[in-house]
Amino acid sequence: MSLWTSLEPASATVDPGSSTTVRLRVRNTGDIVDEYRFEPVGDPAPWTTVEPRALRLYPGTTGTVELTFAPPRTPDATAGPNPYAVRVTPTEHPDAVTVPEGNLTITPFTEVRAELVPTTVKGRFRGRPRLAVDNLGNTKVTASLGGKDTGERLAYDLQPGNVQIEPGRAAFVKATLRPRQITWFGSNQEQPYAITLRRAGAEPEEVNGTFVQRGILPGWLATTFGLLLALTIAFVTIWLAYRPQLQSVAREKPEKAGQLAPPRPSPPISSPPPKAQEKPSEPAEKSGKGGQDDQKGGGGGGGDEPKEKPAEKTAATAVREIVARSAGRHICYRAFVQDDGWQEPVCDGAEAGTVGQGKPIKALNIAVSDTKGVTGASAYVGEGWRKGDSWKKEDDRKDLVLGSTESADPPMEGFTLQVFDGSVCHEAYVKDRNWLGKGCTEPGKWRYGGSAMEWNLQLEAVRFTV
Repeated sequence: MSLWTSLEPASATVDPGSSTTVRLRVRNTGDIVDEYRFEPVGDPAPWTTVEPRALRLYPGTTGTVELTFAPPRTPDATAGPNPYAVRVTPTEHPDAVTVPEGNLTITPFTEVRAELVPTTVKGRFRGRPRLAVDNLGNTKVTASLGGKDTGERLAYDLQPGNVQIEPGRAAFVKATLRPRQITWFGSNQEQPYAITLRRAGAEPEEVNGTFVQRGILPGWLATTFGLLLALTIAFVTIWLAYRPQLQSVAREKPEKAGQLAPPRPSPPISSPPPKAQEKPSEPAEKSGKGGQDDQKGGGGGGGDEPKEKPAEKTAATAVREIVARSAGRHICYRAFVQDDGWQEPVCDGAEAGTVGQGKPIKALNIAVSDTKGVTGASAYVGEGWRKGDSWKKEDDRKDLVLGSTESADPPMEGFTLQVFDGSVCHEAYVKDRNWLGKGCTEPGKWRYGGSAMEWNLQLEAVRFTV
């Protein structure tokens, strides 16, 4: 061995988002001039720099190399001890590699982000928003959830009530809001509320939203009913007080004495209709020939075989065809349009649905490639995120279907999409609002697209890219 190394210090501590430096001393114990190359290895290697990357030493001399560790403030910088090493390779003796090892301790940090989707929900008896909680720190987060509002006018059902989230992961909580009192008549009433996230050793975090409670019956109906009731009572009162006495002034015309009523003629007796002449039957021989001809004709027709119905082309079929021609990230999709059914699939920014025809989209069929899958959920006109419609996920080149093709179900008004590698962009054409503009997700995150919940407008066309 013609090399001696020493890490000073062998153990170091660093906060995510900052940096620390460790010195590596190297001595040439051989008898020739040699050059040494340095390469960091281990989990901290992506955010470790070595200066200088190479060092030339004469026999018996010592040099110093600085290792700078700068972990990012992201979940990738795992809290706790992280072993590391430096591979030292002599140029003259490449087989005599030395790997000094050290330990880098990364301090923990906590960062949580919560968001309500949608922030405003409407309903007569309940509202169903969803709470997304992202753990952006480098340690596991445990939190409990609760709801509150001014005057305690709402009851809250949160599923689940407690969450445990690993670093870099997200949890989704289904919330059901129920008004404690039902509004029978009147206009919509807005009720602000908040979902509270409580963690040990941290201040509670509140996520604010609005629940719009609709009346069971419109206000004008109560006014109309009251007026009709008042008019009915007034009419009955007047009728009972001033009921008119009706007398008939009609008199029978007396018959003159000795005069008889003229006889009325009896109806004529109609003769019965003549019987239809019976058609003589054909001879048996002719009938027999006809039967033979029928048998010949039937045998000729039975030779035709039924044709098979061609297979339906889905979004997954289209994305596999386009990947066969051009590998990489692609997204294909098709729309189920009311009264028209499923359209042919299109890909990579093309238009699906209809524009300017007033036909709503009932369901979407989506497939992706090279994004590690796709997940999403659908919102319906007047009903929002319905209970029981959980988030759906499919792998690459598999069909994901959002919405419902049942005639009794309402059309879609929006959607939420997420791909797990890269981002997805979407444009939505909404009734009476035209194209709403492009919106793109952050890598690995989700984003809502379509009509705002307070609009209650149907989705009519979409465009997607990845």
